Amino acid sequence: MGRRKIEWFPGAIYHVTTRGNHRNDIFRDEEDYQVYLITLQEALERYTGILYCYCLMTNHTHLMIETTEVTVSEIMRRLNLLYTKYFNKKYNLVGHLFQGRYYAESIQSDSHRLEGSKYIHLNPVRAKMVNLPEEYEWSSYSMLIGIKKEKIINSKKVLSYFRGDSRLVYKEYVEAALISHCGYQVP
Repeated sequence: MGRRKIEWFPGAIYHVTTRGNHRNDIFRDEEDYQVYLITLQEALERYTGILYCYCLMTNHTHLMIETTEVTVSEIMRRLNLLYTKYFNKKYNLVGHLFQGRYYAESIQSDSHRLEGSKYIHLNPVRAKMVNLPEEYEWSSYSMLIGIKKEKIINSKKVLSYFRGDSRLVYKEYVEAALISHCGYQVP
């Protein structure tokens, strides 16, 4: 059975996930996270993709990418190939780093985009790595809510759905899910 063909058109948006082979870690230290983000930025610039948000977990990644000129496959092929070469050389390994190629879900609506960004940013909280999403260093959440300077991402589209202080309202939107799903109050 062949791979599922991913529908593409200019402006298509995807929630892309990649997982380490056998669920192994794909990030072992801070340098690994940094190299991945630099490689991602290079791939997005090369293929004029737009990154709305991301979260790099220890053994998998979540990216929300809009494509403009090429398919998401082109971006992910370059990213995964270059990062695998770096990782295998650094740790003296051979073979596949990732489990399969990647998974991409097409985002068809504004509400799907918002729910996807919330899901991505709450990943480290659900994994019990942190209590609040802004505590996790390898996520774009702190950039979206204005704690850190924006790098690599473009927050305008996500924040455009909120009136007033859009960064604060987005934070309230995401953290409301903590209260309803996790059963605790945000400090």
